[in-house]
Amino acid sequence: MDVTATRPDFAPGYGIATGDESGLLDWSWAAERLEAARNYWIVTTRPDGRPHAAPVWGAWTGGALYFGTDPDSVKARSLAHQPWVVAHLESGDEVVIVEGRIDQGVDPDTFERVNDGYAAKYVDPDTGEPFRLGAPTAPGLWALRPAVAFGWLESDFVRTATRWHFGPSSEG
Repeated sequence: MDVTATRPDFAPGYGIATGDESGLLDWSWAAERLEAARNYWIVTTRPDGRPHAAPVWGAWTGGALYFGTDPDSVKARSLAHQPWVVAHLESGDEVVIVEGRIDQGVDPDTFERVNDGYAAKYVDPDTGEPFRLGAPTAPGLWALRPAVAFGWLESDFVRTATRWHFGPSSEG
């Protein structure tokens, strides 16, 4: 994955010195938190322009966040209308925010890794067994591929605030 770390462009009042690259976080720091996270907040845009935020279960694998939602849910209807989303982890102390475009579905090999990620973190409430997804072609499975991401340690925000750009398609 082609990732470039830079200092984000925050308003001057935040005290972040642009051009000072010391203290930038490595992408591996963010990827570890994305992989370990139990819940992910997904922010979509409804067709009328209003935002919608909801927590989802998911699995970070192969450089993408895979999550499911009912095809008739507000999230799914919003994703069908506007494929750009934001995902945020629960912590405000170790912040990871990912922005990117979503795709629906997954190839069979990746699906097995995603299913393993789900089974390692979640328990099926009906059976008590590790939670497993349906088929790779089942509707409602989405992949968020990052275009840009942000991260920082709240305890050292000014020094650690980092923006990551992903490959040539990081515009947006």
